[in-house]
Amino acid sequence: MLRLAKALTEAGFDAPVRDNIRWNIWLKLWGNVCFNPISVLTGATLDRIVGEPALRALCKTMMFETRAVNEALGVQIPLDMMERRLAAAGSVVGHKMSMLQDLERGRSLEIDALVTAVQELGCLTGVPTPVVDAVLALVQERGRAAGLYAPLGISC
Repeated sequence: MLRLAKALTEAGFDAPVRDNIRWNIWLKLWGNVCFNPISVLTGATLDRIVGEPALRALCKTMMFETRAVNEALGVQIPLDMMERRLAAAGSVVGHKMSMLQDLERGRSLEIDALVTAVQELGCLTGVPTPVVDAVLALVQERGRAAGLYAPLGISC
């Protein structure tokens, strides 16, 4: 693994080796669970999502729900990482999230990997995710209406 990371770094890629990859995956998911579906539903860029108070509050609620799920699975991420994640996202002016880019290009939407997964893990751990569930229902319908999403058919 270290040889691969070294080779990638020498080729100009960012290739850190992580001690606890689950921690990093969940931290990234904190943003993806909210930023991606909100972008599809609103057409907003990342800085707009984070800069608009109501959308930022929606993101934070979804992040708190996601945090409760990852904690139920034994992954502890300090709460201050939420504000750091939001601040970093807000600094990326004009960026369209990948799911919005997929919608605009007529490509299938990665709803299940980024949002449904949190809902399902919430169900498995007994952690309620009502706002994630509501946003998920909306983005699934948006994807179906565009012909870019077919649900897996799994539910709690």
